[in-house]
Formats: sequence, C-alpha cells, structure tokens
Amino acid sequence: MNEQRAAWTFVAPALFIIGAFFLVPVLAALVLSLTDFDLYALADLRNLRWVWLGNYIDVLKTPLFWKSLGNTLYFVAVGVPLSIALSLGAALLLDSKLARFAGFFRTALFAPVVTTVVAVAVIWRYLFHTRYGVLNYVLQTLGLPAIDWLGDPHWSMPAIILFAVWKNFGYNMIILLAALQGVPRELYEAARIDGASFVQRIRHITLPMLRPALLLVSIITVSGYFQLFAEPYVMTRGDPLQSTMSVLYFMYQEGFTWWSLGRASAIAFLLFLLILAATTLLLRWGRRKEAL
Repeated sequence: MNEQRAAWTFVAPALFIIGAFFLVPVLAALVLSLTDFDLYALADLRNLRWVWLGNYIDVLKTPLFWKSLGNTLYFVAVGVPLSIALSLGAALLLDSKLARFAGFFRTALFAPVVTTVVAVAVIWRYLFHTRYGVLNYVLQTLGLPAIDWLGDPHWSMPAIILFAVWKNFGYNMIILLAALQGVPRELYEAARIDGASFVQRIRHITLPMLRPALLLVSIITVSGYFQLFAEPYVMTRGDPLQSTMSVLYFMYQEGFTWWSLGRASAIAFLLFLLILAATTLLLRWGRRKEAL
C-alpha cells in the first residue's frame, strides 16, 4: 500500500496537468459542439441552445467543408510520401561511411524544424514571388516561363507542400537516422559478400529493419499534415479561390471570424475522427506487414 500511495503521489501532478489542460478542454469542446454557442451566447449564456448533432449535419452540408477536406487530403496524399522519402534519403546519406561533416549537416537539415513557421513562411513568400522570387529566376534562366506560385490555384497547394516538406522532413530524418544506426552492420557485410547490390541491400535489409520506425514517422507525419493551418494562414489566407483552404483553417474561420464556436468544435471533432481513421489504418497495415 505504501508503494501504491507513493506511486500515485508522484503521478498525481502529471495527471492533474493532463486533466486540466487536455481532458477538460476536450470535454468542453465536445459539449460546445452540441450547442449553438456563438457570440450572443458568449455575451449571455441564456442565449445558448442545444442543437445536439445539428452542427455536424450543417457542417457536412457545407460545400466549403468538402472543398477544404479535399485540399487537406491532397496535401496529405502528396506531402506525406515526399516528406518521408526525403527524410529517408537524407538519413541514408548521413549514415553512409562516405559522409563527411555528418554532425554539421545533421544540424543544418534539422534546423528548419525548430525555426518559427511564421518567420520562414514570410521568407518563402518572397522565394515564391512571381517577379522577384528565386524560383522563378531559376526557371527563367532555364528558359521556362515564370509561375505565379501563390496566385494560381493550380500551383498554390504544390507551393505550400514544397514549403511544408522542407520545414518538417528533418524531424523524421533524425528518427530514421537513429533507427539506421541500430541496424547490425554484419547484415550489410554479409549481403555485400553474397553479391547484393546497393538497391538490393536497401530493399531486403534496410527497409525491413526500418519498418517500425517508418510506421512511427508515417503516423506522426499523417497526423501532423492533417492539421495544416499555419502555412496557408501566413502565405495565402486560404486563397486563391480557396485552393489552399484546409479543414483546420476552415475551423479557425468558423470559430474566430464568424464566432460560431459550436460549428468550429464540430469541425474539430470531425477532423479528429478523420485522423483517428487514418492512423488506425496505418497501424493495421503495419501489423499486417509484420505478420507477413
């Protein structure tokens, strides 16, 4: 009993913080999603009414929600594979015996992760500038026409994907690099003696040994990319023609532009269900691969 009491005594502060700053806000948001909580109810709670699932039904009937959902799925479907592939490539290069100044490049590639999103997004806006941007300067040097990266609906989301991948791939790179350093070198030596090529060693040794780490970074990246907000908020404000409007940005507009906090809470829980479904599918896929 003394051991249990001591254990609960040490755990209690952490449980209190988790309950106060996570569970209570989540429960409050769930309650709000069942009401028509808006600016009038914020001024006087007597104006609050229970609508139950009405907010969810209204959101699902809103065309802008499906537009933002499509943009978010597009961002996830393209950005996640690019981010993981770039992270894996950088980790393989840093883990190679031919790598020089690995510590410097590891720090340099990880640096974008710890930089402020707003600050680097402003810089990337100038890089994407139609007339003075570096990217269009390179394109014109190669004899290609300039692209209105943030003003053309066809190019605005690819531009944000490019920025997000650059900003976030270093985090996954560190995880994959740590996993690569745990792979026994004897396996590579044996495969090299047997005549296996570099591609065969990657396919039959590196990727199978990295499967748990790849599953981890996939879940982290998918859940993070579904929460796309800062990039379109700073760079495009959801435009042009709502081509960069994400679900989280749509939730922000509902809650803090139109002060429809009940609808915003409903959007938040719909996004939570979407992330839960995606991560559950990834976990089942990972377990099925391990069973094989």
